Amino acid sequence: MSANTSVKSPSAAAKLRRTAWYQQPRFQRLGALLALGVVLTLMVGEQGNTRDLFYSVRTSFTGVNLWVCLGIAVAVWCVREFGSRYVSKAAGGAKAAAGWGPWVQARNAVRTQPKAKWAAMIALLLAVLFVPGQLTGFWQTVLIDQIATYALLAIGLNVVIGWAGLLDLGFVAFFAVGAYSAAFWTGSLPVEPPIVLNNFLIIPVAVVTCLLAGVLLGAPTLRLRGDYLAIVTLGFHEIVYLVAKNADGITGGPAGARQVPKFSAFGYEWTLEKMPYWYLLVTLIVILIIVFARLEHSRVGRAWTAIREDEVAAAANGVDTVRFKLMAFAIGASTSGVAGVVYASKVGYFNPENFIILNSILVLSYVIFGGMGSIPGVLLGAAILVWLPEVLRDYVDPADRYMYLGALLVVMMIYRPQGVWPSRRRQRELKNVQEGVGDADAMTEPAGGAVR
Repeated sequence: MSANTSVKSPSAAAKLRRTAWYQQPRFQRLGALLALGVVLTLMVGEQGNTRDLFYSVRTSFTGVNLWVCLGIAVAVWCVREFGSRYVSKAAGGAKAAAGWGPWVQARNAVRTQPKAKWAAMIALLLAVLFVPGQLTGFWQTVLIDQIATYALLAIGLNVVIGWAGLLDLGFVAFFAVGAYSAAFWTGSLPVEPPIVLNNFLIIPVAVVTCLLAGVLLGAPTLRLRGDYLAIVTLGFHEIVYLVAKNADGITGGPAGARQVPKFSAFGYEWTLEKMPYWYLLVTLIVILIIVFARLEHSRVGRAWTAIREDEVAAAANGVDTVRFKLMAFAIGASTSGVAGVVYASKVGYFNPENFIILNSILVLSYVIFGGMGSIPGVLLGAAILVWLPEVLRDYVDPADRYMYLGALLVVMMIYRPQGVWPSRRRQRELKNVQEGVGDADAMTEPAGGAVR
């Protein structure tokens, strides 16, 4: 009896270790995509009405829309799971046939040779400066009012989330603080300022104001992480939003700030022309990229990395977590303040509805989509996700445009969670997680640190 038991034990143990088919990652991804197809069917279907609460559900799921959305989900799954290898081979063969060898060599030279890298960056900067001047007025407005502004916000939020690992859902509150600072110091609010300042002088004032606001947010939340920190930052955003909306005698209330003056310097005043603001925003973005690139590889950047990966271990190794978390909040907030000043001057009029919580979620999406911790990634993420809804403007109902944006984000998180242009460190972390070594980041760790 014991002999038979000893013979059957290995097979019984093997059955216990065996993973069911529906628990395999491939089929879990299929389930997620099918669920996404069902949600999209409901979202882009018929609108509901007050007389029949289930009218939208009934009409959406009884037509062909359901099968179209599910078919697209299955097609995406099949192409990604079974056809990606053949697509890569075909693309490689097409590149070889088209003579892409010199381009590949040039790309490798840019990555490895400093002179080639600087030449490529200068060429890119010149293209960024002069190509937008050839675009239509609509796309110039999109570039300045949305892409460039959100790129500034994404760079600041990348410090908080991508480098320090602090989940901030209220980042646009600092954007509002910067905009209202510009309105206050130019005399565009009901309350008169002590002196009226030029917009260029307001930028450092707004930076200091947002630094203080970041410290005020960070100081009470130093012991919080993950979901708890996200809830607190969400509450901070709502406080700023409600104060701006209800303090009529200070912020103008729902009417907002009117006739914010344009930038002016040395007798030249920015007018309704769009390109001067584009040059100003590009200059600010380049300065921030240079400063933050140096900061990422400094002692401060390494401390943020340690806090993100394991705050308990970082504190045990002598990292002053309180100080560096406060620095992350303050530096990220100051960048948002700069964007707020430029935005207020450009549009001339704004109200609290320009700073709703949706904008915070969008900036967070840009950072995650582009690649947390990667400065080129967050810039690319902001550019793509701002550009996409505008391209869909003529083809998709305005109420449904963000549904397609959400679907793209879901597919992206399923198959490329590191982002479009991830940082090397982030790629390494996700690879370790897939292999069962460590966590992806510190934002999802328990309060006592990661369990090894």
